[in-house]
Amino acid sequence: MPLLHSLCASSSLILPAALLAAKPSVLSPATSSSSEDLAVPTHVKEKILRLEVMGVDAGRALSLNPALRTASVDSVDSVIAYLLSKGLHHKDLGRILGMCPRILTSSVRADLDPVFAFLSRELGVPDSGFRRVINKCPRLLASSVGDQLKPALGYLRRLGFTDTEELAYHDPVLLVSSVEKTLIPKLQYLVGLGMSREEAVGMVLRCPGLFTFSIDGNFKPKYDYLVGQMGRSLQDLKDFPQYFAFSLEKRIKLRHQELRHSGLTLPLSTMLKSTDEQFKQLVKKKKKKNPRIPI
Repeated sequence: MPLLHSLCASSSLILPAALLAAKPSVLSPATSSSSEDLAVPTHVKEKILRLEVMGVDAGRALSLNPALRTASVDSVDSVIAYLLSKGLHHKDLGRILGMCPRILTSSVRADLDPVFAFLSRELGVPDSGFRRVINKCPRLLASSVGDQLKPALGYLRRLGFTDTEELAYHDPVLLVSSVEKTLIPKLQYLVGLGMSREEAVGMVLRCPGLFTFSIDGNFKPKYDYLVGQMGRSLQDLKDFPQYFAFSLEKRIKLRHQELRHSGLTLPLSTMLKSTDEQFKQLVKKKKKKNPRIPI
């Protein structure tokens, strides 16, 4: 029987000494004194051991979710057992719970059940697809259906996101994004560049990832470089909204500088989407056709 299954089945846990030696515990002498060890309640020790066995950083989890300290061992076990019953694998839990330790103190009935019902009823995700969706976006399990998921889905549907399968399996992060603080401001920024709302909506429908990029950390510096340094127009952005998905330092600037030094131009999509080898060949081919192009 897998060790993790034993963890879920019993609140009385005795771990092999070899296991504890293989992965130092936050309670081990190497990281804490014996007096500190004695000060830690038994139920907290048990939860820490469970987290470590699953590959979760117990210290980080307790820091991000203080409620975990007072939660009963049985309640934590019930959450783990519930997630396994929904098709998640033991090996998934370390990453999922490590990213969102709040899940460990969720109510199965009030918090987790509604999320899976939402995935099933609103997005058409079958039971066999739960694992894929949750692994793609663990934050779904820490989101309120009424306050977060349904409002986000409603807004996205009004924009034209009608493919619920695409939303579920490829862009579920949009569902855990705040409509007021994230989605609307980013759409407004694009409109503020000089395009119509319809054009901005068309861009995010073609490239949903636009809703995941930072305005100050992504949109502004890349747009400034596009117009100020590359001499491109807003139309180039409308034609190729995926521009924002490429690294400014490692892709956009390097490719642009090589073209500029060669006195060449390429469509934005060709310039960025081509592999390094393809890009070199394109530049070489263009140079042969235009040998007298000034640098």
